Amino acid sequence: MSEPTFEQFLRKRGKKAHVVAELTAQVRQFKAYLAEEKELATAVPQDLLDYADELDTRQPGSSGKSVRGLILYYHFTGQTDLAETAHHIREQMTAKTRRIFPLKEFRGVDPDCLAKLASRGIVDVQQMLANGATPEARQQLAAVTAVPPQTILELVKLSDLSRLSGLKGIRARLYYDAGADTVAKIAAWEPEALRQMLADFVTRTGFDGIAPLPKEVQSVVHSARSLPEVVQYN
Repeated sequence: MSEPTFEQFLRKRGKKAHVVAELTAQVRQFKAYLAEEKELATAVPQDLLDYADELDTRQPGSSGKSVRGLILYYHFTGQTDLAETAHHIREQMTAKTRRIFPLKEFRGVDPDCLAKLASRGIVDVQQMLANGATPEARQQLAAVTAVPPQTILELVKLSDLSRLSGLKGIRARLYYDAGADTVAKIAAWEPEALRQMLADFVTRTGFDGIAPLPKEVQSVVHSARSLPEVVQYN
């Protein structure tokens, strides 16, 4: 039996014909960039970083879309270091264009506490993480705002979860309430086990929201395993 091709790999993952054509074209473009110096199989992470820089020089912000095919291609070939580098490039570019999430849009947070934080200029997740990244910083923030330390920690954890694609608002609240309340905890789960745990939590508690689908949880776990740690919890 012959080895499967990248196109077959994409079709097996449910990609439609026009998407397969787009993703394979992205791989060909990177191959052309490498030219005669290297092959796709012998590329190194720095090649991907240099390629992204060149794309963004030509058209700012274009690298995020142009490496999607390379993420999948290097998953297909089993070259995880290259797949993770391409994923990091995509995440960085997405982050630059992503709306900074306001604290008030998290489900179930005391409005009075949000008002006290806002009086200190803390109204979004970036500001919350900047001011609550360590136990000492959280203790000081609780003291100057009169917001309970547990609420400060809750908002820091929700803000930390919001760094994961798709974990905003109600989704962040679901993961938090179910006990998968930090990026590190999510990274330690296997995707299907985490999905089942969340589904069981929704059913058992009557949580006002639906359980995530398998692809969503897979993406969240993959992202959690590649994100750098920005909060100290101990």
